[in-house]
Amino acid sequence: MSLQIPEEKLSEIKEALFQGQKIQAIKLYRKASEAGLAEAKDAVEKLEKELRSASPESFSSKPSAGGCFGILMMVCAIVLVAVWWLARR
Repeated sequence: MSLQIPEEKLSEIKEALFQGQKIQAIKLYRKASEAGLAEAKDAVEKLEKELRSASPESFSSKPSAGGCFGILMMVCAIVLVAVWWLARR
């Protein structure tokens, strides 16, 4: 991290990352460092990568793959049920 952040604030950022709350960690970083959004995001992602390689067991969740596959599947199921119901009428 290029900016100096007090240890107590850094601990809060790390805890948010360990709990899978990356957006909260970015907000905390921005507040502690007065960095811009892009800079804070990059710094938090770098910190997360370092923490995951150093102590992966501390994380409560795996990194998300990005996407909404579960929601897409639910919508497809609802549409299929609706089509089936309309076809039976």
